[in-house]
Amino acid sequence: MKQAIVRFTQEGLIYVDQEDDPEFIARVMDGENYEEEFCIARDFSPEFIAGLMAAGFLVMSLDLKGPKDDTVPSRLTILMPKHHYTRNLLFFDRLHIGKTVKRFLNRYELKADDNFEHILQRCVDTHGDGWLTEELCKSLVSLWKNPVPPVKMAAFGLYREGKLAAGEIGVVAGKVYTSYSGFRTENNSGSVQIIKTAKYLEEAGFAFWDLGMPLDYKYLFGAVDVSKSEFVELFNRAQR
Repeated sequence: MKQAIVRFTQEGLIYVDQEDDPEFIARVMDGENYEEEFCIARDFSPEFIAGLMAAGFLVMSLDLKGPKDDTVPSRLTILMPKHHYTRNLLFFDRLHIGKTVKRFLNRYELKADDNFEHILQRCVDTHGDGWLTEELCKSLVSLWKNPVPPVKMAAFGLYREGKLAAGEIGVVAGKVYTSYSGFRTENNSGSVQIIKTAKYLEEAGFAFWDLGMPLDYKYLFGAVDVSKSEFVELFNRAQR
């Protein structure tokens, strides 16, 4: 039985472990008395991470390293589960396909459930390991190989003439797909992937696509912002 309790670090961040109820923590973070987007944890077990994802958390991580001149450098990696103040969502009936990108759609093929480990590594190579730390990546790969219902990892690859042109990884929780990280190698391939992925998710019966942090380019495809409270309500409804 998970505990409906809250513990705080000295810095005022909520600390979460296996004993805690992630859905309860999410509700507390949505309250007026907690002003942070993050909480903190140390458990990298796939089961614990899946529990956080099933409660709508975007699970990030951070390496805390000792000074470079240490004889024996200290290294501590922590989880930083996140609920954005504002979440960017794409509802499929709002998908906008621009005239420019429409010309490129037939040049590419989207593959779902693609090579997760390869695409994850390409994301790290592109963006660095600032939050996709080695320890978190190991846990995500473990979840890919052994899903913990209702959570499973997902990978999408976009190919042109057999060559990987773009890719992204994310999390499926119930009827919600949440983007985690992606990359592209060709102009327009990122836009094509968004459109083809949205079409795939719609046809597969997903409720919406959680795009995470609001960024300008996402609005071009019809994405909208919702508050943390609205997101939690929509996310929970899509789990039933």
